[in-house]
Amino acid sequence: MRKPTALRVAVVAALLGLVAAVAGPAGSVRADGRAPGRTVGDITGFAADGPVYRLHAGRAEARVSFVTDRSFRIELAPDGTFTDPTGKDIVLPQGAPPATHWRDAGDAYELSTSQVTLKAFKAPLRFELRRADGSLVWSEAKGLSWDDTTTTQTLARGGDEQFYGAGMQNGRGNTSHRGHTVEVGVDYHWDDGGHPNSVPFYLSSAGYGVFRNTYAPNTYTFGRPVTTRAKERRFDAYYFAGPSAKDVIGQYTTLTGKPFLPPLYGLEIGDSDCYLHNANRGERHTLDALKVADGYTEHDLPNGWMLVNDGYGCGYENLAMTSQGLGERKMKLGLWTEDGIAKLADQVKAGQRIAKLDVAWVGDGYKFALDGCKDAYRGIEDNSDARGFTWAPESWSGAQRCGVQWSGDQSGTWDYIRWQIPTYAGATMSGLAYTTGDVDGIFGGSPHTYVRDLQWKSFLPAMMTMDGWADSDKQPYRQGEPYTSINRKYLKLKESLLPYMYSYAAEATRTGVGPVRPLSLEYPDDPKAATDAAKYEFLTGRDFLVAPVYEDTGTRDGIYLPKGTWVDYWSGRTYRGPATVDGYSAPLDTLPLFVRAGAAVPMWPGIRSYRDRTAHSPLAWDVYPQGRSSFTLYEDDGVTRAHRDGSSSTQRVQVAAPRSGGGDVRIGVGALRGAYRGKQTARPYRFTVHTGDAPRGVTLDGRPLRRLPSAGAFEAADEGWFHDPADRAGVVRIKTASRPTGRAFTLLLKGASAVGGRTPGATVAVATPGGQEVTKGVPTAVRTALTAGTRAAHGVSVSLSAPQGWTVSAPVRHARIAAGTTRRDTLKLTAPRDARSTDPVTVTATVRYRSAGAPRTAVHRFEVRAVPPAPAADTWASDLEWLSQANGYGPAERDRSNGESGAADGHPLTLAGKTYGKGIGTHADSDLEFFTGGRCTSFTADAGIDDEIADYGQVAFSVEGDGKVLWTSPKLTGTSAPVAVDVPLGGVRHVRLKVTDTDGKKSGDHGDWAGARFHCSG
Repeated sequence: MRKPTALRVAVVAALLGLVAAVAGPAGSVRADGRAPGRTVGDITGFAADGPVYRLHAGRAEARVSFVTDRSFRIELAPDGTFTDPTGKDIVLPQGAPPATHWRDAGDAYELSTSQVTLKAFKAPLRFELRRADGSLVWSEAKGLSWDDTTTTQTLARGGDEQFYGAGMQNGRGNTSHRGHTVEVGVDYHWDDGGHPNSVPFYLSSAGYGVFRNTYAPNTYTFGRPVTTRAKERRFDAYYFAGPSAKDVIGQYTTLTGKPFLPPLYGLEIGDSDCYLHNANRGERHTLDALKVADGYTEHDLPNGWMLVNDGYGCGYENLAMTSQGLGERKMKLGLWTEDGIAKLADQVKAGQRIAKLDVAWVGDGYKFALDGCKDAYRGIEDNSDARGFTWAPESWSGAQRCGVQWSGDQSGTWDYIRWQIPTYAGATMSGLAYTTGDVDGIFGGSPHTYVRDLQWKSFLPAMMTMDGWADSDKQPYRQGEPYTSINRKYLKLKESLLPYMYSYAAEATRTGVGPVRPLSLEYPDDPKAATDAAKYEFLTGRDFLVAPVYEDTGTRDGIYLPKGTWVDYWSGRTYRGPATVDGYSAPLDTLPLFVRAGAAVPMWPGIRSYRDRTAHSPLAWDVYPQGRSSFTLYEDDGVTRAHRDGSSSTQRVQVAAPRSGGGDVRIGVGALRGAYRGKQTARPYRFTVHTGDAPRGVTLDGRPLRRLPSAGAFEAADEGWFHDPADRAGVVRIKTASRPTGRAFTLLLKGASAVGGRTPGATVAVATPGGQEVTKGVPTAVRTALTAGTRAAHGVSVSLSAPQGWTVSAPVRHARIAAGTTRRDTLKLTAPRDARSTDPVTVTATVRYRSAGAPRTAVHRFEVRAVPPAPAADTWASDLEWLSQANGYGPAERDRSNGESGAADGHPLTLAGKTYGKGIGTHADSDLEFFTGGRCTSFTADAGIDDEIADYGQVAFSVEGDGKVLWTSPKLTGTSAPVAVDVPLGGVRHVRLKVTDTDGKKSGDHGDWAGARFHCSG
C-alpha cells in the first residue's frame, strides 16, 4: 500500500494510448444538431496528491478531493479543464482534509479514509462507494456521461432504497421520491407540482447524500437506475456517507452552511400589506399600518412584525415613526425589497429588521438570489445589533444560512392546504429549516380555509399573513366570530410553545436539521413513513405529530401514528402505534394534534408576545411521562447576535417514569448553565403532568408539597399541587415558588403512573358519527357511542354542552358498561331558529364515570351543523338559504346578475335576450350549497353566461349531490346558447351548484342559473 506522502504522483498510462477514452461514435452529430452523448471510458492515467486524486480517461479528467473522512468531491471535466462557476458562494471553507491512502486493487483504484473507500474501476471508469466494513453505499450503474449541454450520473437503485430532498417541492417531499422525477430549478410555478427554493441536494435511505455544486438546473429521476442530470457540461458533486439521514443533512449543511438562528419575533406570526397609495385599498399612508397593529392588540392576537410596503410600486414614508409605533405595540418593522437593497442601511437604522426579497429583484433564483439573501441579511447585521432575517420565494443551496424560504403566491383553497402539508417537512430533508406559505394564500380564501390553514401553520417555525390582494384583508381578526377566537387559540398556543420551537431552532444551527420533520426522518425503519400513509402529516420536533384537516369536514381519516404511545393533545386519549386513526373528530376549532409519550415540553404560559416575559415570569413544563426521557431547553437574549460568542444557557429536564401503569414519576430539573444578558436568575416553575390518576403525594427535593382542593385554590397558591381528573383524562398540576435557576431540583410524584393511568386502557372511549345535522328550531337526535376499556365503567353519565342559544336534553345515565362493550345513546339538541348554517358548531359530550377504582372523565368534542327545514314543495333556488357560498368576484346574487364587488349591485338576469325574474347570478369559480334533506326529486334551470358579458368569458356548469357529480355542461362562452338543466336528484340531502372557469382568464365569467328551481315534496 502506497501513501500520498511517499509517492506524490503516480501515473498509469494505457499501452500506446490504444485504450478507448470515451464510449460513443466519433464525429457523429444528432438530428437536433447537438453532439451525441458520451460516457467516460477507460482510465488512461492516475495521479495522487494528498487528499486529491486525478484520473485521466483520454481527454477527459476526473478529480476526487476528500473533505472529511466521510465526505468527498468528484469532478469531471470532459475537456480536461476544471471550472467552478459557484466559486466561494455556496461551499464554505472547511477544516484540514483527512488522512487518505490509496492502492491499486487490479481492476480498480481504491481511495480510502478511515471511514470510506471510493473505488474507481478502470475499464471503464466507474465509481463505487463502500464503508470501512466493506458494505456498499452506492455504485454507478455506468460511468459519468455528458453531451454538449448536460452531465449525468447513473446509480444503481437498491431494492427498498428511498430518496428525499431536492429542496422545496410543492406537494411532495416528506415521503419518498422513489419512482418519481423531481426538477431542481426555477419555474415560478407556485402551486402543486412547482419547485420554488430548489436545492441541488438529495439523500438516500442507503446512508448517503449528494450535493451538485452548481448554479445549473437539475433533473433527478429516482427510477431504476437513478439518473441525476445537471444542465452544464461539467460534473461537480459532493458526497456524504452517514449512518442516518440526520447525519447526512448535518454533513451537507457543514459544507454549505448551517441554518441561521431567527430572532424570537421571527418565530411569531407576521403581517404584510402596502400602506402607501394602495391601488386595491385606496389612499393610505405608511402610518396607517399602526391602525392594523392596533387591531391585533385589541383582539388579543399575537403579531411579531409587519411588512408595511408589500405591494408592487409601493413605497413608504415616516419610516422611523412607523418603526417606533410598531415597537410600542411589541412588533418589528419589515420592508419588501422590490427594487433592491441600495437603501437598506438607512432603512435598518430607521428600524427595519426584516427584509422580504422578491422574484423581480433576485432574478432567476440561482447566484443572484443567493447573493441577494446574503446581502440583505448582512445589511441588517451591519447596521444594527439585530440578527439578519430575510424571506425569499426563490433561492438555492446556501440560502438556509440567511433566510426563510416561502412557497410563493397562492390562493386560499382546500387544495392549497392539502398540497402544502408535505412541502415544508420535505424541505427539511434538504437543510431548509424555515419554510412556509402565506396563511390562506394571498388570493381568494374563506373563513373556514383561513382557520384550518392557520391552525397547522402555527406549528411551523415561521408564518405570515398577506393582505391587499384578496377581496378582503386577511388579518386573523377580519372574519369575526367564531373565527377570531379560534385563530387566537392557535396563535397563543404558538406563543406559549416558543421555548420549545426556539430550542429546536438552536438545534438546527448545530445539526442542520430543522424543527419541522417528515415521519421518515424520526422513524426511518417504519415502512409506512416513506409512503402516502404519512404524506399529509408531519412532526414538529420529535414530540408533536400534526395531521391537518385539508377538506371541508369535521372529521379526519388516515392519521398514521408510528411506533410508540401517542396522546391526543386535546382529550388526553392515548393511542398505541403503529396505527391508523380514522374518523377522528375535528371540529373547526380542533387541529388533530398528538404528543409523543415521554415528551417534556417547555412553555411560556399566558403570553401574547415574547416581550411579555419579565424577570419573574414562570417557565412551564408539559410532561407526558413514560420511561426515561429528557429535553434540553435553550435560551439566549432572543434578539441580538451575542449568542454567537457563547452568550446563551441550557437547562435539561429528565423524566423517569414507568413504561406503563403505576409507579413513581421523577422529574429532575437541572441548573440553568451558561449566561446571557437578561437571563433569569430565579423563576417560578409550573408543571402539567399527564398521569391520568392522582399520585399519593408530591415532594420537592424531598419536602412534601401541599395538595390543593380545587383549581381556584391552586391558582391562588404560590406552591402546591392539584389533580384534575376532568382535564385531558387526568393531569397533575404542580407549581413552585420562585427558585434560583442556577440550582437543580427534583419533583417526585409518589405512586403516580405513566400516561394512560395506573390501569392502561381502563378509560371510556367516546365516539360520534361525523357530519351530524341539527334542524333549526326542532329538537334533533344526536348520537353517541361509549365503549368501556379493559375494565367496566360504573355510574356512567353522558351529557352535552353547546354554544349559547342552543338547548340540550338531560344527561343519559348507565349503572354499568361492561369492559369492552359499547352503549349507544341518543340525546336531543336544538339549534336556534336564527343559527347560521355557514358556521359549524362544536358540541361537547362529557362522560363521567368510575373505573379501576377511580373517578374519571372523558370529553369528546364534535361538530354539528344547523340546517334549515328541508323544502316541502317546489321552491326557487334563490329563495332558499345557502349553507355555504364561494364566488369568484363579489357575492353571488339572488334574482340578478353577478354585478360588481358589492351586494345586490347586479342587473336583471338575461340569457339570449330572455329576462328571468328568478335565478342566481355568479362569477366563476362559484360554489353554492343547498340543503334539500332528501325531499327533492329534481333541479331545473337555464344555464349560460349573462348577456351583459357579450362575447367573452368561458365557463362550465355542474350540479353535485352529496359529493357526487350529477351533471356537467359543455364549455359555454358569451355567445353560446343557454343550456337547459334538468337533473334528477334521487333524494340527495345536499346539492351544490358550481360554475368553473375553463380558460384560466376568469374574465367575464358571469354564469347564470336562470329560473333555477328545486322540485320537492313533503
